[in-house]
Amino acid sequence: MPDSPHQSDLQPLSLEQALRLPRIAIESTEPVLDGGRFAAKAAIGHTVNVRSRIFTDGHEQLAAAICWRQKGEVSWRRARLRLVGNDYWEGQFTPTQVAAHEFFVEAWWDTYETYRLELSKKHAAGVPVALELEEGRQLLQHTAERIQGEPRAILEDVLSQLAGCHLLEERVSVMLANEVAVVMAIADQHLHRGASPVYPLDVERTRAQFASWYELFPRSQTDNTAHHGTFRDVLRRLPMIRDMGFDVLYFPPIHPIGHTHRKGRNNSLQAGPDDPGSPYAIGSEEGGHDAIHPQLGSFDDFRELVVAAAGHGLEIALDFAIQCSPDHPWLKEHPGWFSWRPDGSIKYAENPPKKYQDIVNVDFYARDAIPDLWLALRDVVWLWVEQGVKIFRVDNPHTKPLPFWEWLIADIRGRDSDVMFLAEAFTRPAVMARLGKLGFNQSYTYFTWRNNKSELATYLNELNEPPLRDCYRPNFFVNTPDINPFFLQTSGRAGFLIRAALATMGSGLWGMYSGFELCEAAPVPGKEEYLDSEKYELRPRNYYAPGNIVAEIAQLNRIRRQNPALQTHLGFHAYHAFNDNILYFGKRTPDLANFILVAVSLDPYNAQEAHFELPLWEFGLPDDAQTQGEDLMNGHRWTWYGKTQWMRIEPWHLPFGIWRLTLPSSDPDMQVK
Repeated sequence: MPDSPHQSDLQPLSLEQALRLPRIAIESTEPVLDGGRFAAKAAIGHTVNVRSRIFTDGHEQLAAAICWRQKGEVSWRRARLRLVGNDYWEGQFTPTQVAAHEFFVEAWWDTYETYRLELSKKHAAGVPVALELEEGRQLLQHTAERIQGEPRAILEDVLSQLAGCHLLEERVSVMLANEVAVVMAIADQHLHRGASPVYPLDVERTRAQFASWYELFPRSQTDNTAHHGTFRDVLRRLPMIRDMGFDVLYFPPIHPIGHTHRKGRNNSLQAGPDDPGSPYAIGSEEGGHDAIHPQLGSFDDFRELVVAAAGHGLEIALDFAIQCSPDHPWLKEHPGWFSWRPDGSIKYAENPPKKYQDIVNVDFYARDAIPDLWLALRDVVWLWVEQGVKIFRVDNPHTKPLPFWEWLIADIRGRDSDVMFLAEAFTRPAVMARLGKLGFNQSYTYFTWRNNKSELATYLNELNEPPLRDCYRPNFFVNTPDINPFFLQTSGRAGFLIRAALATMGSGLWGMYSGFELCEAAPVPGKEEYLDSEKYELRPRNYYAPGNIVAEIAQLNRIRRQNPALQTHLGFHAYHAFNDNILYFGKRTPDLANFILVAVSLDPYNAQEAHFELPLWEFGLPDDAQTQGEDLMNGHRWTWYGKTQWMRIEPWHLPFGIWRLTLPSSDPDMQVK
């Protein structure tokens, strides 16, 4: 049998090395990404659940703790772990600062707990324990002699009690008392202490985990296609966006737009004299990524909008799209940042079968691009941070170098830890996960193309399991300017409500592109694209048009704000509803204090019925127990009797139900159902 590639590197273990090895094994610690190469994600004020498999040789009892601190602090905070079975230990801590953190797990032989267990077993079996009682007394005595303060006083009192006990049962009772065990745990010398490696943890602000995004083109905030919208026009829309419950207002690129190969309406190659072009063709004689399209307004107007939005509880997010128009100033100032073809031309961008004749890409590893291009792009982001922008949606980050993102995000967040990045990455799962590990706080997802019950349940489960649980925060956008999903093209108003319910209830992060609330769906035939796409023309809208779902969206966002279980994608559990057209699931907080049940009909055309099960077992209740339900869309409340229930969902009314499940109370308003 051939030698393994690394066999020659292995050296026999010396006796000295063996004597230094720990007797306690600490394995499979979570949340840990790639052995600690990357930081797992957490959010300020939210519990971090830590889990490790911990064991030792022999029968000694163990104790374990999690130790954590903000990176750079000198001292560690500690919280005890508890044994949950099969050598797994779990515990929690709650970070209170947005900052890089680190943690490790430690374990040791619990001397007194080992003694208590042995004493209780022997005493219960009728084995003489006089010698064990003396050993215990000596252990207490030695401990009292080396400690000070209240713990010493307590042990001295216990020793006095033992001296006055004449009955064996009394002495056993004293030695097994929980009060004694607590003091001995405090005074424990941590024999054979072992520790895991130190692991990184990135604690981010709340909006990294819980936010509702609304996307609009500022240039379309006008009543007339003859008049280009401005930042000041956006001001008038802020109250309505706020009232729908959104807290992030996202703009596609707001920079000058190039003229060369400018796209016309519906992505035509020939632009008319009044066609505004695609905002993703960034750069003209008026500036590049560090400039504002003059028809939108000035930097003063933009800063005024940022402040005004904040007054409505809205945070402005900007698109960071690295592509350039052929007219971008960088092509003249820094031609070495681009790749030129043998005939002296430059290749436009492509994503087959899509072609972007109005866009060229930089070459991150061109000889003249390192490090100047990287620094220039970093400076672009920081320029907008200085204007008050703390959230960036990054266009196609998976087509740019992974090392670039790891460096840039760390650099920016090292200066301002509140800055966040959303990855617009529709690509392979491993790449999407890697972007999360590199520092992207959120990501677009496959949710857009998950439609049937099995697809949705499987995907939501995947997001709740490691490693995605620890590195990837899904933002469930229901549509984008680039994606007009096939499902929405034919499903009508009910279809839009279905996707809104799935997004708002399935993840703590969701987003929609303007027009969704009006159920806009006219497609380019056979494609997931919008007819008369706003990417190539101004698109004024009547946001009060009949058939809109503004009120329903506002209520869905209100429900999210009022229920902590819905403020993350975690806590998802699929439950039984005996109909393949109904997705039925629960979202709950770890302590079960907030427990939400969601049933969504995936059929926008027909009524659907099903028997379903209330998850009484989650509360430790029998199958015939009483529970209380509240319909969070209309406030109706009732009492459920037993585990098996029945539902009917009619899409012409509301294609979903959202219920808060609670244990019985004496509330006189409850009705029987």
